[in-house]
Amino acid sequence: MKSLAPASIAPPFARYSHGVEVPAGWRMVRVSGQLGLAADGSVPAGTRDQADICFANIAAILAEAAMGPADVCHVSAYVTDRAHMADYMAARDAFLADRDVLPSSTLMIVSGFTRPEFTVEVEVWAAAP
Repeated sequence: MKSLAPASIAPPFARYSHGVEVPAGWRMVRVSGQLGLAADGSVPAGTRDQADICFANIAAILAEAAMGPADVCHVSAYVTDRAHMADYMAARDAFLADRDVLPSSTLMIVSGFTRPEFTVEVEVWAAAP
């Protein structure tokens, strides 16, 4: 993967790339939005804990395709309030800590999810040879 960062535009606000080029012929995996729902059905109260579950679920799904965090080329995330952005970004940055080329990223504030206790949802695209 190659980061795309034109000098003619402002740099990213956080740890992400403006664009990512995926080489021809690579396999693509699309992961559905993951909520902070633990395997036992519980939902932690904190956004950081929910986001950590989202990324753990994503890692498990990617592992099914013999991929991992290093293969993520795009992250889309949704939070229910600006107050949740920092906790989400801390979880995202921990998930992507070992990356040389950061994925592209979208973060939106939404009115809510299927259950009121959810504060964050995360989906990714991944690509690997």
